[in-house]
Amino acid sequence: MSSTEPRARRRREYTVVTLALAAGAGLLLAAAGRVWATGEIAVPGPVEPVPVELTGGDLTGVLSGIGWAGLAAVVGLYAARGWARRVVGALVCLGGAGALAAVWNATRTDALVSELADRAADGAGAAQITADPRLLLLGPLAAGAGALLVTFTGVVAVVRSPAWPGMGTRYDRDAAPRPNRADTPADLWRSLDAGDDPTLDARGGDAAADAGRADTEGGTAPAPLAARPAEPKENH
Repeated sequence: MSSTEPRARRRREYTVVTLALAAGAGLLLAAAGRVWATGEIAVPGPVEPVPVELTGGDLTGVLSGIGWAGLAAVVGLYAARGWARRVVGALVCLGGAGALAAVWNATRTDALVSELADRAADGAGAAQITADPRLLLLGPLAAGAGALLVTFTGVVAVVRSPAWPGMGTRYDRDAAPRPNRADTPADLWRSLDAGDDPTLDARGGDAAADAGRADTEGGTAPAPLAARPAEPKENH
């Protein structure tokens, strides 16, 4: 097995988990703006009942907050390392569980009736609910799926996140920089961005020159040139 395969596997695992977390957070945000239930409010007089639509954000404000927090956690998992990542994963897991509880509470009949009653009271004092609200499944199902994804990614992050790559590994003080010759300013910036040190070769040459000067100053004279044998003179 190649030595690069475990690192590549961890990177793929990290990518899949962060994409799942972003997808779950996106589902929570999208579900909060969808209509979850409809109802009718009747007012006194010869007036048709007024239809009312209740969105996920009307029924609970938790989903939007957890959705934005989940997107922020994607950056947190990338920037943090070690136990800090596990803390981020635990917070993500708690947020997903809270979103599941919010979806369950918001879809109960008494919660829907209470929200419709509040709407009727705000519109006119004598308004009444004509019938029980009708629950639409698409919004709650999307929110439930997003909450499950967020919870699952949080659990995986708690268990596996210390082994994932991240921003900190490039700037680790313990990691020895790799020499990389930079011939142009563009090569210099690319080397720095990749974590290489384009000055190592230059420092190596300077060190060799310094060593030569030190030998000379310390009394070690250069080896004398071999004497050339005298050429015989021609007789005229």
